[in-house]
Amino acid sequence: MTSPNPPHSASPALGWLLAVPALLGTLITLVLPTGQTIWLSFQRGGVLRESTYAGTANYAELLGGGEFWRALGFTLSLTLIPLLVAVVVGPLLALALDRAGTWPRRAARIALSLAVVTFSPVGVAAAWTRGLMPNASGVVTLADGLREAATAPGTLRLIVAAATFGVVCALALVAYLPVLRGGTPGPALLAVGALLALAVVAVGLQAFSFGMVLTRGGPQRATETLAGLSYDYAFRMAEFGPGAAVAALTWALLAVLGVAATIVAVAFRLRITVTPREAAADASSWASHDKAPSPYGVSSGAAAQLPASPYGQAHGQPVAGPYGVFSATGQDAPASPYVTGGAELLPPGPAEAVAGAGHASPAVPVRRAAGPVAVAAGVTALVVVAAVALLCAWPWIDGVLASPRSPAGTLRAQVNTWVPALAGAVVPVGVAYLAALGIGGLRPLGRRSEWLLLVFAPWLFAGTGVLGVANWQNTRNLGLVDTFPALIPPVLVSVPALLVLTLLCKGLAERTDRDFFGGVFLPSLPMAGILTGAVTLVNAHDLLWPLLVAQQPELFTAPVAQVNQLSSYAARTPDVGAGTPLLVVAVALAALVAAQLLYLDRLAITVKDAGQGSPSPAPAA
Repeated sequence: MTSPNPPHSASPALGWLLAVPALLGTLITLVLPTGQTIWLSFQRGGVLRESTYAGTANYAELLGGGEFWRALGFTLSLTLIPLLVAVVVGPLLALALDRAGTWPRRAARIALSLAVVTFSPVGVAAAWTRGLMPNASGVVTLADGLREAATAPGTLRLIVAAATFGVVCALALVAYLPVLRGGTPGPALLAVGALLALAVVAVGLQAFSFGMVLTRGGPQRATETLAGLSYDYAFRMAEFGPGAAVAALTWALLAVLGVAATIVAVAFRLRITVTPREAAADASSWASHDKAPSPYGVSSGAAAQLPASPYGQAHGQPVAGPYGVFSATGQDAPASPYVTGGAELLPPGPAEAVAGAGHASPAVPVRRAAGPVAVAAGVTALVVVAAVALLCAWPWIDGVLASPRSPAGTLRAQVNTWVPALAGAVVPVGVAYLAALGIGGLRPLGRRSEWLLLVFAPWLFAGTGVLGVANWQNTRNLGLVDTFPALIPPVLVSVPALLVLTLLCKGLAERTDRDFFGGVFLPSLPMAGILTGAVTLVNAHDLLWPLLVAQQPELFTAPVAQVNQLSSYAARTPDVGAGTPLLVVAVALAALVAAQLLYLDRLAITVKDAGQGSPSPAPAA
């Protein structure tokens, strides 16, 4: 029977209503603090003396001197190697694994998930400080170059590149693999590569933890970053004006990157869809091409026993279903360059009809067995990347094995770390999800609905650091400094989650044959959960915000306690593993592996209409 509530029949007014919480959250926790930061940048003074209006003097000193430009140049240089990994190593690895088949691809997803859940910037940086000890040996001795101003910048760049190699490869793989399942990967690959490149640069512009732990901007300010410069002005020298000016300039750069990324996503008409479960079309279960799957999950030999096709096609003809074209004859289809695990899932969109019974459109990749050369190439690529990642992570692994027990690893520190981190993820992602359902699922402006994301775009990449001065002042005015609630990041909407979820809801709304609840809400709900976990990890490993609002030891998070331990002259060996306790890693790894295999491995990313025209929902069986 036909669904009584197809997605296009939902009221656009509900779409606007669902977007209201995100608009209010953006206004309260992003727009107003940004305006406050800009206003503070025209002031002199701060905590120790009364603020006075200084006009553009702060900007004139920053832009006319060398400190800001040196910090900007060094900060950008930290992103060069991670950028190459994201746009070169990432797509090559994804292509090799996609051609290799199901089990190499899934093995890579599982192996690289470990790099994501164990990545703690403060913990990794603390591990490298062991290279400054007299008895240091091995690759960790590279850190000895941090002692001299001439060698410190290059050394820190190499340490950052090594520390981030595994996690950048893992995240790039998550982004690129769905592109190769989308049918026409060329434009989508270009768009996703551009988004990753912009994201890497934006994250690098806000780098703080590595510099804070390893060099504190020295020697002789040779490794000063933009975030470190703003922190020094505002909180070490108690000059809010210059600190806010650095933050405002940084936000301006991030806003340009965020707007550019949003325009790329909207202009390319990026969409994310969920393919059928692989078990229904996995060639590893096929004995021959004569047993190729039909829309009903049975062999073509049993086609005569099938019920009448709900799509008006005779048996033996290509059948256009809500997820693509299936052949019930078992005849060979044109080979696809996009193979996985012995068979390639059909893309989530309907395909054009073609002449000749039993032949799929050349634009539609089908699952075909991966050859031994493709499997060997994929496995080799995975082994090489895993070996390099293991070598780069060895200082951290060795540091964890040698970590002593410290206050950074106590139950109180872990509660201070993970409870506010989770609270600071559930609400922002939940608010973003509501807006994504409204903008991407209900589409209040029709085909132009995604352009509403431009309202949020200037804060797509903005972290808590660029608004830290204003948010700290607001927290102090509310009397919340040195309280547990202050540890919760002061953000009510996650703009990155909003972008991803909107593209997903858009794809589901255009491709589904069900009503809004079953076709958009339920399939997108797992992604909201995945993004909540991701934001929780980011919040838990953040150093800057809890460092600003928690001065009492009983309120220290694990990263702050680690930095405090490294600052103590009595400390001999840092507690490297405090930020990644075994229980948290085990739970996060199990959840991420399940998400990778059961959900993320089924995503497909396409652009425009993938050369197939605008699909129309098919009636539900």
